[in-house]
Amino acid sequence: MNLTEQQKAIGKENFDDAVAITRRDFLTGTVAAGLASGAGLGSIYFGYGKSVGDPLRVGVLGTGDEGSVLVGAHNPDYLNVVAIADIRPYNVFRAFHGDVSSPSAYQARPGLMAKYKWSTEDAAREKVKIYAAYEDLLADPNVEAVIIALPLHLHAEASIKAMRAGKHVLTEKLMGHSVHECKEMGRVSQETGRILATGHQRHYSMLYDNAVHTIGTAKLIGDLHSIRAQWHRGNLPGKDSWKPAMPDDASLAKQLAGWKKDLETAKPSDIDPLEKKIAQLEAQISDSLLDAAKFGYTQMSLPDGSARTPMEELVRWRLWNRTGGGLMAELGSHQLDAAGIFVSAMHGQGKKVKPLTVTAVGNRSIFPADREIDDHVYCMYEYPAPGYEDDKNKKIVVTYSSINGNGFGGYGEVVLGTKGTLVLEQERDVMLYKDSSKDTRVTVAKAKDGSPTLDTTESGGGGYAASGKAGGADAAPSRGYTEEMEHWAWCIRNPSPENQPRCKPEVAIADAVIALVSNIALANPTSQARIDFKPEWFDIASDETPEGVKPDVTRNGYKV
Repeated sequence: MNLTEQQKAIGKENFDDAVAITRRDFLTGTVAAGLASGAGLGSIYFGYGKSVGDPLRVGVLGTGDEGSVLVGAHNPDYLNVVAIADIRPYNVFRAFHGDVSSPSAYQARPGLMAKYKWSTEDAAREKVKIYAAYEDLLADPNVEAVIIALPLHLHAEASIKAMRAGKHVLTEKLMGHSVHECKEMGRVSQETGRILATGHQRHYSMLYDNAVHTIGTAKLIGDLHSIRAQWHRGNLPGKDSWKPAMPDDASLAKQLAGWKKDLETAKPSDIDPLEKKIAQLEAQISDSLLDAAKFGYTQMSLPDGSARTPMEELVRWRLWNRTGGGLMAELGSHQLDAAGIFVSAMHGQGKKVKPLTVTAVGNRSIFPADREIDDHVYCMYEYPAPGYEDDKNKKIVVTYSSINGNGFGGYGEVVLGTKGTLVLEQERDVMLYKDSSKDTRVTVAKAKDGSPTLDTTESGGGGYAASGKAGGADAAPSRGYTEEMEHWAWCIRNPSPENQPRCKPEVAIADAVIALVSNIALANPTSQARIDFKPEWFDIASDETPEGVKPDVTRNGYKV
């Protein structure tokens, strides 16, 4: 085990005890408020230093919805944002001021001014350079590393250009738009010696790490044999989060006029919040002046005969195959990442277990022909269970559904074992049940040999829960965004073969292969397409890809 200076100071034994205590408290349902929130625990829990001394000078490529979440989650003790790149005035505004459209939006995206306590945008702009084209940011010698939250089709291009410009990279998930692009990214990371991480944040969630301990080390739920995962949303035509209003939409101009009228009679306490909303909406409307075609976005004819403009491809990039990856890339990759972590836990530490097969069906039964992606996807995966090599019947089945039109059940995973059930809901709540009953409260006791075992008390209460409100706290557990960025920065500041992000290319490519091969199965015209995963698809060194395109790091689009 490689110890940080912080761990050496407290001693390896004490450090191991600290992690053991958090896991024990998790299992017994006595999680303290500090653990539930995850505040400040990442470095101790995951074993990296509590700071990096000189914060990593970072540029953020893409400050839209997800980029602004990462801006809000980063820790200035580890990362110093010195530049941003975005072609949309709306996103630049939110990067500085945060998303003021609602209290929940602002909580997730508070902006750089709040993060660094700058009182004015002018003061912020003295510290943070603004670029439109991301290539110009990559030429900035003050930038050491970049966080990439651009549309999916730009992940490989921007990552490879960044690494060849000498920058380390943390790119949002999915790793790439195709498997050959993922392999190209991994190869250029090896070629340049730049650290490449992918933002599958569950690898840095204490909630999920404790679930892994429950499954693989303590073995409290017995032999895992089935996982049920889902991400259901209530999106309907007219209320689709993936189809936001275009900047020239008349409804935005009408809303702006209404707010300005309200400002004339607003109470003093309401003036500042309303002015901020007006400024954000004005920035959103000013996007209409942007020529998206100059930045590579295209026009196409939709099946209903209407034209989709380059600006619409930019604003609604998740709806199109050229720029996005649909439900499997945006949502399913999270859940399949979690399922893979749980299955791997059954096989022992350090083993990344790959799926054997996928069967998938999808359809667009709710939304009209104004998009290319499915409304609903249903997938079934077979994974090898321990002992599979000797008995091919030993498999773990993972089912996944992502649907629009009904958000019942939200998102989460149900992990079924021979002795118990572990339920994880919305990265916040965890319930542990003995056997198949939901009417028994679970505690953790010691068996005769000293190992942990489940004990129950009839209560009708539905199991033990470790939630964000444990110990009276109202904060949710950390989702892992902060920790993944902290560790990435720490690995860069402490270069060593042993210091690698948890979701390095060899790990991230597996999640990409699963999501992208699922899309191939979904696109098959037969009603039930079954695909066998090939081991070569997961190997960055192999030229085999499911799409049949050979990796090529010399592509013109990758030249700096």
